[in-house]
Amino acid sequence: MRLLLVTDTYPPARISGALQMRDLAQALAAQGHRPLVLTPALDGVERLESEGDVQVLRVRAPRTKDVPYWRRTLAELVLPWILLRGLRRSALRDDHWDGVVWYSPTIFLGPLARAVKRQHACRGYLIVRDLFPDWAVDAGVMRKGALPYRFFKWIERFQYRQADVIGVQTPSNAALVANDAPAGTRIEVLHNWLSAPARPAPDACPPLGVLDGRINFVYAGNMGVAQDMDGFVTLAKRMRDRDDVGFVFVGRGSEAVRLKDEAKGQPNLLVMDEIDPSVLPALLAKCHVGIVALHPAHGTHNIPGKLLTYLHAGLPVLARVNPNNDLVALVEGEEVGLVVPGDNPALLHAHAIRLVDEIGLRSAMARAGIDLAARMFSPESAVDQLVRALE
Repeated sequence: MRLLLVTDTYPPARISGALQMRDLAQALAAQGHRPLVLTPALDGVERLESEGDVQVLRVRAPRTKDVPYWRRTLAELVLPWILLRGLRRSALRDDHWDGVVWYSPTIFLGPLARAVKRQHACRGYLIVRDLFPDWAVDAGVMRKGALPYRFFKWIERFQYRQADVIGVQTPSNAALVANDAPAGTRIEVLHNWLSAPARPAPDACPPLGVLDGRINFVYAGNMGVAQDMDGFVTLAKRMRDRDDVGFVFVGRGSEAVRLKDEAKGQPNLLVMDEIDPSVLPALLAKCHVGIVALHPAHGTHNIPGKLLTYLHAGLPVLARVNPNNDLVALVEGEEVGLVVPGDNPALLHAHAIRLVDEIGLRSAMARAGIDLAARMFSPESAVDQLVRALE
């Protein structure tokens, strides 16, 4: 199948969504399909590239990451039209598409999907990885019923109307999406996916300073309001008397600068800038537990891509998430880590102590995690599901 994959993030961007779409495109090509990734050009240079058997069309567009909220909203509002114009002006303008797949966030790509489907009489698959704007209401960033909320809900519902099939992360999210999608829309669980990383080079790890050689808890990913990293900052403070334990936060996001300031007076906490994905396996090899952080007030469900990164690396997880999140049952049922549902600092501390002191527990969870990643979260299984839906 000749497939159009549309996403607002793609390598060299380092966030999990970019890596997932890269792995999906590569897995599609490996199975004989012909994918084109349509994405903004981070450097502003418009071009058509070939990365192995995957074509990537990078279109010059306004920045949507690491900018003020109002600028991001305006940039994402015009993004589908800019990407569509770039496609129609490219050398591929006469290609026929057998299907269009688009990734959310962002929620603004509905007009592009509608235009492609109408022109090529093809089916569309929407990959939904978070439920905005509802998670913003849960986190206290937005007020339900206010004008911005109603605007974003209209955009979200418009996007749902363009999809023949919507793939969500968890069963509970399927019910939430059904409240806003047109009646009869096919909604299914499409698990996150991630390829196993290459073996890390031993000298590739960034310096950890005094944390080198300790039992390290690591968080790798976006550090924003939705993650509420303060719960783990508090945990690090409670464990500062353990000179065999460290905490490493690595990534970007709206809270990153503030967290760096928090770490200045805390010798067991290191906050680092985002690193290249090729370097991340070397960092994880020097760590022992992966941190999953979701704001306890969330009402939606999320299986973050970073969870898959930890599983592949053989790290058990320590998760602090919203109550009733489907991730709780997954982590506990598969025995790949320990979970705190809600805001419970005492339980988070107790779980952390167990993961530090019980080496056998960590080892058993690490083996279970590697098995789970291969069994449930492979790009190949995601491709099989997508192709069946689009045929």
